[in-house]
Parts: sequence; C-alpha cells; structure tokens
Amino acid sequence: QVQLVESGGGLVQPGGSLRLSCTASGSIFSVNDMGWYRQAPGKQRDLVAVIISSGSTTYATSVKGRFSISRDSAKNTVYLQMDSLKPEDTAVYYCSAQIRTTRYSTYLLYWGQGTQVTVSS
Repeated sequence: QVQLVESGGGLVQPGGSLRLSCTASGSIFSVNDMGWYRQAPGKQRDLVAVIISSGSTTYATSVKGRFSISRDSAKNTVYLQMDSLKPEDTAVYYCSAQIRTTRYSTYLLYWGQGTQVTVSS
C-alpha cells in the first residue's frame, strides 16, 4: 500500500508565499517523476510543475518564475515553493508520484488527497 500525504496549504494574501510538501510512504521500491497539479472549482486538473528523478523540472507557463519545485529523494518528498501568489492560483493542489513497489513491477501513478490553497485579501 502506498500513500501520498500533502501539507502546507492555507489562506494567504496576494503577493504572499506558501510551501507545500508531499511525502510518499508505504511499500515503495523506487520513485520516478513527482509533480504538483491543481484544480480550481469547475475546471479541469492542470499540471503545475513536475520534477523527474534526475532533477530536471518543467513548469506551467502561468507559474514560471514564481513557483519552484524540488525533491528530497531520500525522504520520497516533493516540495512546491509558491511565491508572489495571485488570486488565480486559488485551487486544490494535488501531488503525484510514479512509484513502483517491487523491482519487477511497473511504475504506477499515485495521487495525494489534495490541499486547499486560497489567495485572497
């Protein structure tokens, strides 16, 4: 059994910062890509940022220069530093991870339960 647990969401004023964390635990052999997605009310879930095992990163255009993704592979943890937050960043943020549970299994995509980020004055 694998679990992804997120933390760090909350209410912040425009221009403020938040740092999200997500830790994968359970029966884990290895972790490949880790990422963050977000879903605003009435909208689809969109990619925010992804970091692959080598450390290379990709960002959505809307967050480039404001958000930074990083990972601690030893702790199976991914972070999202969010600066200069805007009201349009308000959404439920979900972490994801490609995980294989044994040497011989394929990578499967797991999701966290989501954490609410609200940017409002």
